[in-house]
Amino acid sequence: MIRLRIRRLPAAHDLPLPAAASAGSSGFDLRAALDGEVVLRPGERLLVRTGLAVEIPAGWEGQVRPRSGLALRHGIGMVNAPGTIDSDYRGEVAVLLINHGAEPFTLRRGDRIAQLVIARVESVEWEEAEALEGSDRGEGGFGSTGI
Repeated sequence: MIRLRIRRLPAAHDLPLPAAASAGSSGFDLRAALDGEVVLRPGERLLVRTGLAVEIPAGWEGQVRPRSGLALRHGIGMVNAPGTIDSDYRGEVAVLLINHGAEPFTLRRGDRIAQLVIARVESVEWEEAEALEGSDRGEGGFGSTGI
């Protein structure tokens, strides 16, 4: 277990901190820190602030992922899923939502809009090469392994 520091900004003064929905949940619910209601029309994108800033330790990242229930029931997703929170970012966490559904969607203050997963990140040292070792798959991509 790691300990994360979190800063509640004024916009989230009365909202719950991120929390897991169940004992086995890997993600922590993020909520909309809106002043009131916002309608997201079909095809429309909206940057939704959470009113939170996090201090993620070096060697870790935050992955902001869409909520499956919003996707199933309303067609609400994220434009850049998953979004990445780097360990050196200290600004407000925001979620870029999009309405893929056929109906307008009303977003209200405190609605659960995404989930935050904390994951390890490995350091990489690139080694340039003239050729790469072969594999069974080779250069096949974009559906080359089947549907």
